Amino acid sequence: MACRITELVLECRDPDRLAEFWCAVLGYEVVLREGDDLELGPPGGRFGDGAVTLVLARTDNPRRGRLPLHLDVSPAGCDQETELARLTDLGARPADVGQTGEESWVVLQDPEGNEFCLLRTDVGAA
Repeated sequence: MACRITELVLECRDPDRLAEFWCAVLGYEVVLREGDDLELGPPGGRFGDGAVTLVLARTDNPRRGRLPLHLDVSPAGCDQETELARLTDLGARPADVGQTGEESWVVLQDPEGNEFCLLRTDVGAA
């Protein structure tokens, strides 16, 4: 027997705004609303079916600074440059975490400043 990761929880000030951003980034939709908190997942998916959901937990004091965990996303059906332009149009912005410029990934921040990386490899359209 083993465990599986089923949810990632991201503390934030404005779950609705971040839901708009992350749903557009991942092709997800809001699958559950509990008070101010939102859970995002793939359309038609069911909890525990293999896809990790993203929970946006509202708080007045989200943690900031370098966290020990961040999200990595990969382009699906396009190249990294095209996906970077799309993510920037959605509200992502570059983040400097001390990278050299030789990395194969791009470090970004979501609209609330949470860091994530855009990887190079196209994983194919969903």
